[in-house]
Amino acid sequence: MNRPLNPSLTNPPVALIIIGLCVIIFLLQGGLPASLALWPLESGRFQPWQLISYGFLHGSFNHIFFNLFAVWMFGLQIERVWGSQRFLLYYVVCLLGAALTQLLVQQLNGGMYPTIGASGAVFGLLLAFGVMFPNNRIFLIFLPVPIKAKWFVLIYAAVELLFGVTDTMPQVAHFAHLGGLIGGAALLWYWGWRPSMTWKR
Repeated sequence: MNRPLNPSLTNPPVALIIIGLCVIIFLLQGGLPASLALWPLESGRFQPWQLISYGFLHGSFNHIFFNLFAVWMFGLQIERVWGSQRFLLYYVVCLLGAALTQLLVQQLNGGMYPTIGASGAVFGLLLAFGVMFPNNRIFLIFLPVPIKAKWFVLIYAAVELLFGVTDTMPQVAHFAHLGGLIGGAALLWYWGWRPSMTWKR
């Protein structure tokens, strides 16, 4: 999956454009229509564009800061290797995977609340980073020791699944996060990635 640095990156890169759009929309969010959030199919407020637009909305400073920090930290490195076109396709697929998973979960449990945030796409970026740089060590504020990227992705996915099944922190769309990972994994698989190529090193 690793490729040489791509000199055809847009200027600025797509990752920075995503960050800029999220910041602008966050500042204007009070005047934006609620129809940009992702509403359940049964709510009567669902619109097709919400499958993408929800990923540019955020509910608080902490929400947007940590999501955009991850886009900057991981997204820029991924885009430098893949190029902007492939990076954008991957990011959108992860957003869609998260949205479709969230809609399915709400269809099953009857939830009637809107979903916002780029977290599903960010989870997909974490997977891509773990695939491309599996043995790079990640330093986290809440973790006193560095951890290899591949283990961080697996541990984080297991925690999200546990929280989702046990309904821990119900205000967080845990299954949407996993949906972003699944969407990203499906596209990486289509592109030729297999776990034995990277994670067993």
